[in-house]
Amino acid sequence: MSVAVDPVAAGPGTSGGGAMRVGAGAGAAAMDGARPVDLARHPSGIVPALQNIVSTVNLDCQLDLKMIALQARNAEYNPKRFAAVIMRIREPKTTALVFASGKMVCTGAKSEEHSKLAARKYARIIQKLGYPAKFKDFKIQNMVGSCDVKFPIRLEGLAYSHGAFSNVS
Repeated sequence: MSVAVDPVAAGPGTSGGGAMRVGAGAGAAAMDGARPVDLARHPSGIVPALQNIVSTVNLDCQLDLKMIALQARNAEYNPKRFAAVIMRIREPKTTALVFASGKMVCTGAKSEEHSKLAARKYARIIQKLGYPAKFKDFKIQNMVGSCDVKFPIRLEGLAYSHGAFSNVS
């Protein structure tokens, strides 16, 4: 995606400091001070930096959420607020939403590999509680990245010039 943005004309509708969050399809990027930038691959000097990966998996069995919440560590369940058990692990630092249907959503991982590893760890926890959980149809649903483009972004002008791809509310 190529967007002409006037870096001087900062004003109403400008995001602070040129930081921008983008979804997976938009070429997420960020400056990475930990290692030198390969300018042949990244002529702008901006290197992609993932912030959050959301994945789903089917455990292929029905689950008793109340029992899971009572027996598993770092699990919470309030059926009046939300119809899933919320589970957390420290490594990789993620949160899972486990539904009675056996469907699970894993959020918070910083890489695709960590997302899959975390989902497998949650499935293993469910197995250890006595359920015949499998690991079917693992899929990355969403990726969020960020970048600092080093200039102000006029959001109003960006939305106007790309109306088919924007929603201003």
